[in-house]
Amino acid sequence: MGKTVVVGAGIIGTALAYELQKRGRNVALIDPGTPGSGASYGNMASIAVTEFMPVARLSIWRQMPGWLLHPQGPIVVRPSYLPRLIPWVARFLAASRPSRVRALETAGATLCQRSLADMRVLLGEIGLDDHISDTGCLSLYANDAEFRSDAERFDMLDRYGFSYQILDRTQIEDLEPGIGTQITKAVLLPDNRTVRDPFAIVTRLGDRFKAAGGTVERARVTGFERTNRISGVRFETGSMLDADEVVLCTGAFTGRLSRFLNEPMPLETERGYHTQVMDPGLDLKHSIIWPAKAFMVSPTAGGIRIGGTVEMAGLDAAPNYQRAKITVKRARTALPDLKMQETSEWMGHRPAFPDTIPLMSASVKTPGVFYSTGHGHLGLTYAATNAVLMADLITGAKPVLDMSPYSITRF
Repeated sequence: MGKTVVVGAGIIGTALAYELQKRGRNVALIDPGTPGSGASYGNMASIAVTEFMPVARLSIWRQMPGWLLHPQGPIVVRPSYLPRLIPWVARFLAASRPSRVRALETAGATLCQRSLADMRVLLGEIGLDDHISDTGCLSLYANDAEFRSDAERFDMLDRYGFSYQILDRTQIEDLEPGIGTQITKAVLLPDNRTVRDPFAIVTRLGDRFKAAGGTVERARVTGFERTNRISGVRFETGSMLDADEVVLCTGAFTGRLSRFLNEPMPLETERGYHTQVMDPGLDLKHSIIWPAKAFMVSPTAGGIRIGGTVEMAGLDAAPNYQRAKITVKRARTALPDLKMQETSEWMGHRPAFPDTIPLMSASVKTPGVFYSTGHGHLGLTYAATNAVLMADLITGAKPVLDMSPYSITRF
């Protein structure tokens, strides 16, 4: 039997390795770190099925100058990185055409419409049925003006059949009495869920994969062997692993590896920060987002997790944990009883294409190579669905969805 090498052991790569193994493939999972120790460790623990609105749209462009000029804005670009970002921004602008935005919406909605069901199946298979919440997410608004400014999102949810419920102040207090009185309106998104511990999901997937005979190797890939097709991966130690197929699932780092295959891609990192509060002094049952303040709070097994905002600074710059402190300050305005006890801060890399939809595709340059990256802030949301679709592509089965919107040929 030939070998399929999956490079990258985050939630995307580990779920795919598990799915390929179920289908009878001999799979090796390669990562320089512990499975799940990258972006999958620190994501917002959210199955966010309603959050597929393309960032590349004209309404965002109108707000962008103000955001970029504000030191605490939801998007910040480090000045030294701006020249390298210009080609990506040009593609981002091109993706903002109204006709293109609707196609991108549909591509995201198509994945999200099945992502919760697929995740439930996956968690059931690995014995973590109880790991996902049965409550939704609350989107918060201080006044009617904030609510009206989010109308574009609710029009989109109506268009694709996603459920939501508008709540008044009394209903908010019934669901989450800890939310401050300045929040006058909220929208319940019942199908958005949280998981107790995203790292534990990756760990369990890896354990099941290894128990069934899968290979997990800690190694850094630095090149590939290929003639007419892929034949192996090379490691920084100088050793090589034979491969009949290679799948690159290395998140924001995938572009570095694809260049070895002469297949560059416009992939950037949206650096995200979180603060974990182990002893928050409140019992939050729903995740909450405040669109006007650009933050999210999720209840997890280890207290609550506060995150949000985007920093564009590349893969190598040192973290700026002031970004994490900004989101905490905003979260405390919504949750006045929040106690900042036993806290930790984290930064990770979310892989982002300028059109904001993932790449799930065979290579057009090297037969036997596949890409699965660019899931942005929806890596956990898309993980189970991505595993099924990519496994279809790799094994030659007919995918249940049209995969052309996610192809590398769009770049």
